[in-house]
Amino acid sequence: MNFCTLAAKEDFLSDVLLLPAEERAEVAHKLLLSLEHGAEDPEAQSEWSAELERRAREVLNGSVKTVPWEQVEERISNRLGQRR
Repeated sequence: MNFCTLAAKEDFLSDVLLLPAEERAEVAHKLLLSLEHGAEDPEAQSEWSAELERRAREVLNGSVKTVPWEQVEERISNRLGQRR
């Protein structure tokens, strides 16, 4: 088992935060994928499938309103801009 010190973790995080946004996103994606390995819960998979089906039915029958990606992207950008 490989143990990292808190200082090493902080150094790693500091280094990653210096990367351009696209590279930080790639690191974040790889870290998230690493959490998924071995954590596949059949019950959770079944619940996710049911949730996806429920949401798809809501879109198809018109009971929920969809939002164009451009609007979502603008909202996210605005919120992130407010945090800086």
